[in-house]
Amino acid sequence: MTQTSDLPAARAASPDGEAVRRRRRVHRAWFVAAVAFVTIIGAAAFRSLPGLLIDPLHQEFGWSRATIGLAVSINLALYGLTAPFAAALMDRYGIRRVVAVALTVIAAGSGLTVWMTAPWQLLLCWGLLVGLGTGSMALAFAATVTNRWFTERRGLVTGILTAAAASGQLVFLPLLSWIVQEHQWRPAAVTVALAALAVVPFVWLLLRDHPADVGTAPYGAKEFVPKPPPVPGAARRTLGVLFSAARTGPFWLLAGTFAICGASTNGLVQTHFVPAAHDHGMPITAAASLLAVIGVFDVVGTIASGWFTDRFDARRLLAVYYALRGISLLFLPMLLAPSVHPPMIFFIVFYGLDWVATVPPTIALCREHYGDDSAIVFGWVLASHQVGAAVVAFAGGLARDVFGTYDVVWYASGALCAAAALMALVIRRGGAGARVGVGVA
Repeated sequence: MTQTSDLPAARAASPDGEAVRRRRRVHRAWFVAAVAFVTIIGAAAFRSLPGLLIDPLHQEFGWSRATIGLAVSINLALYGLTAPFAAALMDRYGIRRVVAVALTVIAAGSGLTVWMTAPWQLLLCWGLLVGLGTGSMALAFAATVTNRWFTERRGLVTGILTAAAASGQLVFLPLLSWIVQEHQWRPAAVTVALAALAVVPFVWLLLRDHPADVGTAPYGAKEFVPKPPPVPGAARRTLGVLFSAARTGPFWLLAGTFAICGASTNGLVQTHFVPAAHDHGMPITAAASLLAVIGVFDVVGTIASGWFTDRFDARRLLAVYYALRGISLLFLPMLLAPSVHPPMIFFIVFYGLDWVATVPPTIALCREHYGDDSAIVFGWVLASHQVGAAVVAFAGGLARDVFGTYDVVWYASGALCAAAALMALVIRRGGAGARVGVGVA
């Protein structure tokens, strides 16, 4: 009896017992992923705001929707163009420092908008400052965390962190739409600034740059991985990876499909769905609530996409996602009405499941083709995503000014999604021979 009772203690004291105890304990990587999730939610607050403010800014200042759309376009473009440099800066200075500074810049840009009186100030605050800040908090951040802290479950973790942006939309959209309706737009901008600042202490105290910082191995790794030394020349490395990847066909196919992804999500629906629905008589709060519901189902769809990515061909997943998104956008102009009806609810659920489901397979294909440089390559692919979004954010506002309707933009985006589905299917399979590094053809 004594031997039986002493057995657990003996096992715990032995090397094998210590290994069992460590396996049973939650790995530190999951805590890092949780902090990254909360951080992305805080940064996503601003992503909920532009669509809510197009009409209020137009009414208060008389600025055209194209002018306001241009500010959103600058923001979206910088969001993408900053991402690859931010990934390299994280290799040089660490994730924690880069993310803390980025959140502070977002807070400054959003807070300063309450004093703006001219369009150039909108371009500076919304476009430049918030664009640089959110770009440093872009999906390249999620890719960096996933690559460093996980060797297993990468698709699932990527899906969870990607869903964080949708969760931020879910949390902030109803709140911000209520603030805009009841208290005008300035308190909403201040709310976004405070949300970004509130996350900074979590980042600084809880986020760690590498598993070696806490004496552990990445999740799923069979052996300890030493922390690599800081990589100097962040800008040179970022551009070098771009030039190297640009000599390969998969890069352009991934960049092209992701540009269409951005055009059909951030640039179109996130920016123009609320004013488009309002054009048809729907209250702003109701339209914003529909976007929040998209966020609910986006969480489900993106996490599921990460699970699928661990098990199925990423190229075929992308083709299915883009085809289904294109079909849904072609039906949207017929569904907009003064009230919310069942067909619109069906669209919201269907579209929400597909909102950023494209991210996990896209990151997986970058990893498959470009290995250790995949986070930076994905940063450039994300840049194309945001350039596509920027073009449509401006084009949507311009189309509304010229034609008095958004219909032409919905139809064009649906057709582009069909093209993206075909492009995804022709991406070749990757492998060791497909990976490139800086200066390698």
